Amino acid sequence: MISVKEFVYTPSDHESERASNSYVMSLVALIAGLPLPIVNLIATFIFFMGNRKATYFVRWHCIQALLSQVSLLVFNTSLVWWTIAIVFGDQIADNQYFSWLFTVLLFNIVEFIFTIYTAVKTRNGIHVEWFFYGSLTNLICKPAHEESTV
Repeated sequence: MISVKEFVYTPSDHESERASNSYVMSLVALIAGLPLPIVNLIATFIFFMGNRKATYFVRWHCIQALLSQVSLLVFNTSLVWWTIAIVFGDQIADNQYFSWLFTVLLFNIVEFIFTIYTAVKTRNGIHVEWFFYGSLTNLICKPAHEESTV
């Protein structure tokens, strides 16, 4: 699910801290905006926009954190609206609802643990790529010298 890979260069201490902050930002926003899943995505997007012209290492990790928040938004939003339909509507909490609730909670817990692990490793200058999000980030984020040729 998570793999440690060599980065194209060794990031400085300042870069490592900024890249690590992208994951910390998503954690803080996730905790603060738990009832409203869009809050963590907006906060992570604002952090990304603030660092979009930063070094390759920082941009890469900001994008990976942002992409993980997008899928988390989809899962959490569906659960929030389903719960609202049960509480205020005429739907009942059946086995499908509880299985989806368990799945979303498990996904959030796994994402939370991976984010903490990645924030710590990235702070130490170690490049961590997540399953799926790392490959997607490699397609989106290129080093500065490759961006000018595209």
